[in-house]
Amino acid sequence: MFLSVFDMFKVGIGPSSSHTMGPMVAAARFLDTMRASPFHFHGLRASLHGSLAFTGVGHATDRATILGLAGFLPDTYDAEKADAAFARIRDTRMIEVPGLPPLAFDPVKDLHFDFGPALPGHANGMILKATDAQGDVILEETYYSIGGGFVLTAAEQAEAGGAKAKARADVPYPFETAAEMLEMARKSGLTIAQMKRANELKFRSAAELDAGIARIWQVMNDCIDRGMKGEGILPGGLKVRRRAKGIHDALMAERGLNLTPPHTINDWMSLYAMAVNEENAAGGQVVTAPTNGAAGVVPSVIRYWLDHVPGASVAKVGDFLLTASAIGGLCKHNASISGAESGCQAEVGSAAAMAAAGLCAVLGGTPEQVENAAEIALEHHLGMTCDPVKGLVQVPCIERNGLGSIKAVSAASLSLRGDGQHLVSLDVCIETMRQTGLDMNEKYKETSLGGLAVNVPNC
Repeated sequence: MFLSVFDMFKVGIGPSSSHTMGPMVAAARFLDTMRASPFHFHGLRASLHGSLAFTGVGHATDRATILGLAGFLPDTYDAEKADAAFARIRDTRMIEVPGLPPLAFDPVKDLHFDFGPALPGHANGMILKATDAQGDVILEETYYSIGGGFVLTAAEQAEAGGAKAKARADVPYPFETAAEMLEMARKSGLTIAQMKRANELKFRSAAELDAGIARIWQVMNDCIDRGMKGEGILPGGLKVRRRAKGIHDALMAERGLNLTPPHTINDWMSLYAMAVNEENAAGGQVVTAPTNGAAGVVPSVIRYWLDHVPGASVAKVGDFLLTASAIGGLCKHNASISGAESGCQAEVGSAAAMAAAGLCAVLGGTPEQVENAAEIALEHHLGMTCDPVKGLVQVPCIERNGLGSIKAVSAASLSLRGDGQHLVSLDVCIETMRQTGLDMNEKYKETSLGGLAVNVPNC
């Protein structure tokens, strides 16, 4: 199994990797399929199913799908151009993209929210169709947005069959489990980050790898900074007030005071995470880590380490992210990182495990201690539901990232106090997350049909 650090950490836009970025990517793939087709097309249609339908408005899934059909992609997204294109499509009921004729598309009539049973392949399903001059469908494809911005066609999903992919033989360290990862580390004498680096270098140069990782951290860090300056009310109708700036201002005013309690450091961790997730909720540029809904945990822990831990160095951020991506890859490969599939344990839980592992690694932890740190963080998120109020990635998501960050740091610290030996392995914890996700009621898997979503007023 090999998932690149650039698979786990993707530059994109808020508010959701599975509900915003995924549909945009799927629409772009459909355009490529149309360009490769011999048919002459006249129109487009789309339908959203399962969680994409139930929380699609709150996640801006409809808008993301339309913009994807208009040629926009998450990693190159330009908000000003997107707004202009969206208004033009709404007014003209036409989509124009390079390589295809003008295509009829009425956002009101041609994009359908299907609130019936979910499609068979995944809770996040969508069907895209292209029509001829008579309005008959002449090309159709089903896509599944499986979390973290990853997208599969129905055929690709069926080929996987729910089974784990075979380990790739073209990388030096193709571990599929944490046990295999630790055994490879013992035999090679390498750290987890060093093994991940060796795998990455099969596909890109060292300079490309380092530049890509530097960009990931730059986007993360810029997102924190923007979030700590942002003010006002978040979009969506819940009237959630942005709080990061106020918290930051208060913390800065307290700096240097002898009476500041030690637990104030938790407020800094929460601040950094909340800053990211307020930016995400506002539709800003974020990095999936491993998802948008959990985007604040990893950057928060890195920023905490750099700003508050003696001896921290930005030169080690690459080791942090490589280690974190190894853990995130195990979570995705052996369970899920999708809230619609396994609840928030799969999003913030996986993110906390990734952050704990990364922090433990840069603080000098052994591979065994790193694995232990990830297990502790994930174990204490097991069973966490995904119940966003009004389908928005705001309540409880923003604060939940802050608490996930605190758990991650605590997990790393606890692991470093031991020798890495522990009763519950990371593999057991990931498998438990998978089983818990299968047993979890659909009301608690990003449908906004249970939990806080039905007990908190939506206005």
